Amino acid sequence: MKRFWKDVAVAPEGAGWGIRLDGRPVRTPARAVLLLPAGALAAAVAEEWSSVGEEIDPRAMPLTGLANAAIDRVAPDHDGFAAGLARYAEADLACYRAEGPRGLVERQDASWDSLLAWARRRYDVDFCTTTGVVHVDQPAATVDRLSHEVAALDPFRLAGLSPLVTIGGSLVAALAVIDRAMSPDQAWGAVTVDDRWQAEQWGADAEAETALDNRRREFLAAARFLELLDA
Repeated sequence: MKRFWKDVAVAPEGAGWGIRLDGRPVRTPARAVLLLPAGALAAAVAEEWSSVGEEIDPRAMPLTGLANAAIDRVAPDHDGFAAGLARYAEADLACYRAEGPRGLVERQDASWDSLLAWARRRYDVDFCTTTGVVHVDQPAATVDRLSHEVAALDPFRLAGLSPLVTIGGSLVAALAVIDRAMSPDQAWGAVTVDDRWQAEQWGADAEAETALDNRRREFLAAARFLELLDA
């Protein structure tokens, strides 16, 4: 799709902010008006539209994409969407440790022990950790509490939380970002301990590096989306 507009503006729309292209409102793929709940987020989304070149590249507009998802995908099925993310509490990345080598075990412990310790304090829960990939059941009270935390989020925050959880594999790390107990870069470091270890041991692979860079870009864009909601 080619660029068809010259001017981009943020316009108050009821209790939120809309984006107008030459005076016409931007709409989601499902044709709903793109209405944003925070002025800072609206300004950032408007900047994405202002920066479009001759053709629209959705990959260069991650904030717009997350806002579309909040309106078109999350809001119509809030409880179902939240439940899907909450299931990560049953198998959080930080609960599954390597049996070896020692260097990797030490890195995982250094990064993930503090993450789980924060969640224990913050939510009054406990976790079961294991080595290997065989599933270990988490305490029912832990799953219920973290599920409640996810379900309490509005559609926009759920849309921003989703990439953090699905890309990183850790609901705990994603909640730490929302709670501002961990910076996005710190969280990214925590969920990519294994990736960085493998790269160090076996050398850089161009395809794997590109995939990791793409994941990082999406992860940090989602974190920025969440930050702008509270700016």
